[in-house]
Amino acid sequence: MPQDEDLPQGEDKAIIVERMFDQIAPRYDLVNRLMTFRMDVGWRRRTVRDLALTPGSTVLDLACGTGDFCNDLLRFELNPIGMDFSAGMLAAAGTDAPLVRADALQLPVPSAHVDGVTCGFALRNFKDLTAFFHEVSRVVRPGGRIGLLDVGQPSNPFLRWGHSVYFGTVVPKIGALLSDPSAYRYLPKSVDYLPPSEEILAELQKVGFTDAIRVPLSGGITQLFLGTQVTHN
Repeated sequence: MPQDEDLPQGEDKAIIVERMFDQIAPRYDLVNRLMTFRMDVGWRRRTVRDLALTPGSTVLDLACGTGDFCNDLLRFELNPIGMDFSAGMLAAAGTDAPLVRADALQLPVPSAHVDGVTCGFALRNFKDLTAFFHEVSRVVRPGGRIGLLDVGQPSNPFLRWGHSVYFGTVVPKIGALLSDPSAYRYLPKSVDYLPPSEEILAELQKVGFTDAIRVPLSGGITQLFLGTQVTHN
């Protein structure tokens, strides 16, 4: 559960998050590149490589935003379908992949229908993370793969302190300068929505990704969850 009582919950959260992403869509990619020093590009490509899917595999990119992940999936000769509930993000997308406006908790996709799922930096934005994991499990075929990226906490105390200062102080200033100030004040706070990584792994294993692992990236400031679908729940 979030530690910050000011963070919205349930349906209020869904409404606020949708409006926020509609608002920041025009400059979303620019701000991402600046605040991550372009490391986000490497994180996504690492995710696609570690999916280890054969060319031609169908992959859903959930909370696809402006289509960055879709473009990386295309580079690896996979067939992405981007889905997001923010009309503003989809309107600002720059990808040749098909895009669908959809709720990630109620995907318009038959069960066991896709070969993989990616999701970049959106786990903390879903109103019900457990429901999201169940829905991902439902649509991925047995033997299919998932790659889920989100922010992490470095294990090194000095790096953790520096990351906290940067994420809590510098990132909001970059966002205020180039985009919407309130959205980028919310961003550091939204990390409180994320459960501990051990709980995320346990949830993924419970819904059928029994080999789920966590891979820390860039010293742990980002974390990647990988898994193979075995059973459906």
